Amino acid sequence: MRKAMWVAAAAGVVLLVAGCGAEGGADKGGSSSAGSASTGGSGEGGSGSEKLDAAAVSKQLTEAATEAGFTQDASGEQVPAELKDCMVSWTADGEKAADPKKSYADTVSTLAGGGWTEARSFEQSGSQIKTLKKSTWQLQASNHSAGPLKLVMFIATDTGPECAAVIAENNAKNKTSS
Repeated sequence: MRKAMWVAAAAGVVLLVAGCGAEGGADKGGSSSAGSASTGGSGEGGSGSEKLDAAAVSKQLTEAATEAGFTQDASGEQVPAELKDCMVSWTADGEKAADPKKSYADTVSTLAGGGWTEARSFEQSGSQIKTLKKSTWQLQASNHSAGPLKLVMFIATDTGPECAAVIAENNAKNKTSS
């Protein structure tokens, strides 16, 4: 139960960060996702010809994480049906990983080798959070495995205009129903 609360809180942070990220802000790297979004779906604007959608992001993330020694925690946070095209959530079973910190680093490294670029990095009290970007997607990679709770998760959101609208609508709906 406590683990689910952590995951839900982290998902909320990712949505908040994803919403703020389109403004440019203090991201490293100098490129804003606001200018690279395509409304038609006729091109990526980046390297490679691969169409980056939720299925492709999920596949890249699953391959990188499992190759690094993680197994997916089946009880991890599920993405609401209305956000499935705009968000991917992948929670590692940190208890089953031989070395969660190394597996996290290896997952991030594999993603970087696959075209994801690091936009931000934060580390405090043994926790690490890295923000990676590829096309209109922003991936929050979180490692909180230094203490007794072994929580490692990856949450990706599409920051393009269609998904930004869907996420904002979903957040507004959930705010009024709470």
